[in-house]
Amino acid sequence: MEDSAKKKGPGFFSGVKAEFGKITWPDRKTTFKQSVAVVIISIVLGVIIAVLDYGAQNGVNFLTQL
Repeated sequence: MEDSAKKKGPGFFSGVKAEFGKITWPDRKTTFKQSVAVVIISIVLGVIIAVLDYGAQNGVNFLTQL
């Protein structure tokens, strides 16, 4: 069983090298646009979560003061 694992090792790394050569990296403009989109979406979701949290906090405080 160990012999078959040793024989598969070099094949695995040559396969990884072949697959790595197929990678197409985005250009600078695409990377910048996607990064800006991620930051904007993160800020928007953060604001939405903060508003929901504020509303839930005030709702719980209102109910506990009844």
